[in-house]
Amino acid sequence: MTLDSIEDHIFRKKAEYERSTLHPHLTITQDDQGLQYLEINNSLATAKIALQGAHVMHWQPKTEKKPVLWLSDNARYVKDRSIRGGVPLCWPWFGAHPTESTLCPHGFARVIPWRLIDVDATGTDATRIVLQMEETAEAKRQLSYAYVLTIMITIGKRLKIDLATTNKADHPFLIGEAFHTYLHVSDVGNIRIAGLQDCIFADKLRQYQRYVEHHILKFDGEFDRVYLNHNSDCLVHDPVYNRVIRVGKSGSDTTVVWSPGAEKAKTMGDMGVAEDAWRKTICVETANALENSVVISPNRTHTMSVEYSVEAL
Repeated sequence: MTLDSIEDHIFRKKAEYERSTLHPHLTITQDDQGLQYLEINNSLATAKIALQGAHVMHWQPKTEKKPVLWLSDNARYVKDRSIRGGVPLCWPWFGAHPTESTLCPHGFARVIPWRLIDVDATGTDATRIVLQMEETAEAKRQLSYAYVLTIMITIGKRLKIDLATTNKADHPFLIGEAFHTYLHVSDVGNIRIAGLQDCIFADKLRQYQRYVEHHILKFDGEFDRVYLNHNSDCLVHDPVYNRVIRVGKSGSDTTVVWSPGAEKAKTMGDMGVAEDAWRKTICVETANALENSVVISPNRTHTMSVEYSVEAL
């Protein structure tokens, strides 16, 4: 099926959003605010994706008793606002815009509508979803260069996300990007993260001063570090949930680890109903940021990928 015929097929089905028949693994729903969601249920896992922001909100292999991604029970589901939890996208910059403070922190990709391009099953019975960001007036206002942004999400025993940026301009441009992933843990005080030893990091809590990480990470309060020139796996050990969440990646040279801590969490209205809701998540972010930001030449595509899997302790 060609791209044009796929899109024609999708648009014909828009009237059936309450119960999509595009693929037996997929249901398309819409909430009272008009936001649309893809709900995936295959033999391996369940997942939910918001079309606003191509935002993976939920993923749980059927062998797991607990979701792997954390989603705030006080998240906001409104137009032009990001959802607290899951895998928000940061693109085409990470953190504040370098020159214009009024623009959306972490870029606009996570609050722009995306359209469904394709859905299919893989040879392992996982479900592959392909989305492309809409060319809205707001997106063009914030980035005038010609580009195509595509995401492929593969939902199965593992969750794989590939974010592809194609430069359609006649000059190179620079991007920063991240999968701002909230992992579901028993308590941040219980977990340990391995895989970052010997890396240089910029500590955002100490004005981005640089240090070398000598230890397996543990947490007792606010934590916000940008690990540079890092492209290997991170392992999140959770002895209470008796599991290790492995975060593997490619096309990424930065890893960000973030926990808000109690005081910062109190200032975040969508962090959770319970005062200690922040303790149930840790962000391990696959990224290209700071000096690891990526220059893309004309007619070239850069792809950043992450794969999450779960292993028993």
